[in-house]
Amino acid sequence: MKTSLPEVSWERMERGIERVKERLLRAAKALRAAELSYAVVGGNAIAAWVSRVDESAVRNTRDVDILLRREDFEKIRDALEKAGFVYRRVSALGRPGVMDIFLENAGAKVRDAIHVLWAGEKISSDSPEAAPDPGNAEESGGFALIPLEALVRMKLAAFRDKDRVHLRDLLDVGLIDEGWLTTLPSLLAERLRILLDSPSG
Repeated sequence: MKTSLPEVSWERMERGIERVKERLLRAAKALRAAELSYAVVGGNAIAAWVSRVDESAVRNTRDVDILLRREDFEKIRDALEKAGFVYRRVSALGRPGVMDIFLENAGAKVRDAIHVLWAGEKISSDSPEAAPDPGNAEESGGFALIPLEALVRMKLAAFRDKDRVHLRDLLDVGLIDEGWLTTLPSLLAERLRILLDSPSG
């Protein structure tokens, strides 16, 4: 059955990418102004690290994932709501439980939100380790970026389909390689070995 959809256009694609950037930078500005520790993680962090090596290898993402400290929750909520975001708790995407998000505005979809990850807490019950603290993030292009080692460990701990794709992006540009195996806990090293031993593409 044919579905009537708008024509594909560069303008629509560019607008989608620009909205993600605007959402990320608006949240980062609000958190920085409130003097709160945070770090951009997830697909945008992968893209930021990959872009340092090869701009043509950057993969676009709609998700804006930010690592925060739960003890700062009230200040976080106040800062982001003043910036126009709307707090919600929703079913976690692709895993059991609920997650904290800040919608772009009251009428926005869950995809158009800031997804919060809490430092010191496991992303899912079966994760082998907790999320790191955002205190070591570095300023990069208008936002605080998680260090590469912490990002790699988060991706290996989660190890969903999209995490494996992100890790392959880092492998493809040489940001991680076989030398990392000796620096990681055994389970995370085993997961990296799986990616190293399997062809990409």
